[in-house]
Amino acid sequence: MYFRINTSSAVCAAALSDPVNTSSLHQLCPPIVSLHLTERFAEVRHDINLSIDVDNDAFDIDGSPPPESRTASPRPQFEEDDIQVQYHPNSQRPTQVFHFEDYGHGPGAPTVVPPVEPEPWYPFRTRIDFEFAELVLEAALTHQQMDRLFDLSSLWRQQFVKEEVVVPFQGDNKTFQLFHRSIWDWAVDLLQDPQVGPHFVFDAERLSKFNGDKFVRFIHEPWTANAFWEYQSKIPLDAKPLASILYADKAKLSSFSRAKGYPVVAQCANLPVAIRNGEDLGGGRVVGWLPIVKEDKKHSGKPAYVNFKNAVWHQSFLKILACLAPLSKFGSAVKCWDDIIRIFYPIILILSADYEEQSVMALIRDLMGKFPCPICLVPRDELYKTSNIYPLRTSAGAKALRVQARESTTLEAREQILSSESLRDVDNSFDTMENTDVHRALSNDKLHFNNAGLFSDHLWAELQKWIESSGRQAAVQIDSFFHSFPCWQNLNHFDQVTSISFSDGTKYEDISKETHNVFCQDQDSEAYLLLCCIRSYVEFNTYASLDVHTEDTIKDGRKALENLTQLMDKYIEDTSDLIDKSWNFPKKHLSVHLFDDIEAKGVSRNYNTKPNEKMHGPLKDAYQDRTNFKNFAEQLSCLDAQNLSLLESDPPEIDSETESTTDGLHFSLGSPQAMQSFADVEDSKTGNPAFIQFRIKLNEFLNHACITEYRFLKVNYESLVDWHVSTDYLRCSPMFHGLPRNDFVILQTEASVIFTQLLMVFTCMVRDVQYPIVLTLPYDQPVGARPQKDKDFDFWRVKAKPRVSAEFFSVQSIIRGCVLVEDSSRPNEALVVDTLDTDTFLRIKEIRTNSTTAG
Repeated sequence: MYFRINTSSAVCAAALSDPVNTSSLHQLCPPIVSLHLTERFAEVRHDINLSIDVDNDAFDIDGSPPPESRTASPRPQFEEDDIQVQYHPNSQRPTQVFHFEDYGHGPGAPTVVPPVEPEPWYPFRTRIDFEFAELVLEAALTHQQMDRLFDLSSLWRQQFVKEEVVVPFQGDNKTFQLFHRSIWDWAVDLLQDPQVGPHFVFDAERLSKFNGDKFVRFIHEPWTANAFWEYQSKIPLDAKPLASILYADKAKLSSFSRAKGYPVVAQCANLPVAIRNGEDLGGGRVVGWLPIVKEDKKHSGKPAYVNFKNAVWHQSFLKILACLAPLSKFGSAVKCWDDIIRIFYPIILILSADYEEQSVMALIRDLMGKFPCPICLVPRDELYKTSNIYPLRTSAGAKALRVQARESTTLEAREQILSSESLRDVDNSFDTMENTDVHRALSNDKLHFNNAGLFSDHLWAELQKWIESSGRQAAVQIDSFFHSFPCWQNLNHFDQVTSISFSDGTKYEDISKETHNVFCQDQDSEAYLLLCCIRSYVEFNTYASLDVHTEDTIKDGRKALENLTQLMDKYIEDTSDLIDKSWNFPKKHLSVHLFDDIEAKGVSRNYNTKPNEKMHGPLKDAYQDRTNFKNFAEQLSCLDAQNLSLLESDPPEIDSETESTTDGLHFSLGSPQAMQSFADVEDSKTGNPAFIQFRIKLNEFLNHACITEYRFLKVNYESLVDWHVSTDYLRCSPMFHGLPRNDFVILQTEASVIFTQLLMVFTCMVRDVQYPIVLTLPYDQPVGARPQKDKDFDFWRVKAKPRVSAEFFSVQSIIRGCVLVEDSSRPNEALVVDTLDTDTFLRIKEIRTNSTTAG
């Protein structure tokens, strides 16, 4: 989401009276890069050109400037954080360099859609209902004409086509029903829509950011990665890529999983992630309901029957792709929202699915084959060797192998050829799409491969075995630790974890961040080594979660994966005689392809199944509330994907003092208490050493002033991941949901960056001017000798000052919130949770690097 910083915004009851000029605004909240929309710092303008045109050949692909010659003109002077945009040569657009604060403005910037009433057609249920009624009135139709038109419109609005899929099995033709609608028609509707159309990106881009020495490339959306660029190079010069993201997975529609649906959801990769992963116009669209072949006890598990089920899948998908296949070869002209006619060539850029569906899409023999990876030819017995490199599969190679096998004179020879790469003797529907390679389109699914795969089913399950073998005390200890873990927004809080299983991969992701304080190295060396593996996994998974990747973070991510591999190899070797556990499973191996996917198709949220799996809930509700449980696929196909979002449960409640919008300032205060004198404050805090001499500490600055205490603080900051404005909601309250809560913050002092705990947030009124101040307990004491665990787990340990040494700081000194976890074995010491979110991860690394350099 993109924000505009409003320099006149009030800070709740404590408005800053002095106007904020450009320089002070930069101190409060540095300029933000809006990557694709144009809601930027409208108030911050500089007397410079919005863009600087440079020649396409002025920079190499890696961002380094070419060697200077004696006759060459002086090289342009760039400022740190300048953004270079290199457009695909077919676009015939010159490379441009934007100043950081200007990126997203000027010629070529996306058109800002003015805010509109979300439901201007009310009280009609939908816009189409309103327009239909308007047309009937304008045409002055009779009752008979209206009834006839209603009948016709009901057929038109269904939009889904019902087709029969006939696949032979053992001499009999088996018939299945498929419901689908045109992906192409849906894409054209978006291209012609005046609200969605301006957000389309038609040309591949290579983006880079100037670090003071050179331009460093960064990647986020699909069109900023390599595959989109390569595809645009394969189509005619005057054509544009129209890239699709397809998701397919079975959805449980009943509580006991007896009823299942198989939706296919399409997204347009030319739209920004905020739109295509959203629930409004431009978001994911159900384009088909695949038939589900019921298991037959007589044939279940046999190769011929498995091939038959795969054939049904691909024959069905062939019909879904029929609207795109010829256009992928010859293109099609579309008059877009801006009345410009463009020629589009569709491509399936990304396939988002779990391993089971990926095996079907790639037509491999999954775990039963010699080569169970849908991306490369890793032998089944070497799946755990994630440091090795294996040949990549290709659609052309698989197709040629099937042709060769079918030319064989015996079934035995055919089987030998196909098994050499674990292929099935079934035609792949994706082969009908020009320039689409199914093995390159298949993408890493962080939700199922990492959170609900490698961690939940293996690392966490393995740790639970160690906990169980260590006795009840270990289980009590870890449950107690999770119960005491500080609360934080968007982080699940657990009271108990050792004897509970979860179906939500996000919960396992949060569990992985909080798991470490269980075993000691000298007592349980193998279990301790497993904890080291989990800590390394969390670091790797954090890199996998970044919303923007640079050349450096991709390199660091690969190193994190390499470190995880080394630790896992050591654990597997050390426990081979102790534990009967196989680490030869595909989801461990598939992490090898993650960073290749990022370089090819953008960051992991472009192909994570999580956004599309959110649609399973509305589908289940629709099944329960709007079908008769018979032939439900046909009934569900009548529901539009946009209408399904209306069936979702109510959004989570937000506390009354929490604003839903972001203020223009770096912070805002909430939950004001009654105005008090200093004496009142000291009396109310009797027994708390931090408040001793409270009045004296502030005497020189606040003589005879009154203060207003606040118990909620909202801090806006620039994310180090994507340079957008992010917001932390901080609490400083003696009683919040039945417990005291004093959050921690990262704070900038004159000397350094420190961690502190909020003890009181208040404003002082001095001569009609309010000053926002925090009383904090700094964690900047020398720690002394650090335990071995800090080194093994790469922890950052901090130590609190005595509470009597609490200090005052301006609220403006707060950088952002953070979480510190007390170490019960060492009084007044705590560990910084650096994997809280991706910004915290990069920020803590930066702070540690700077502190080491300064030291």
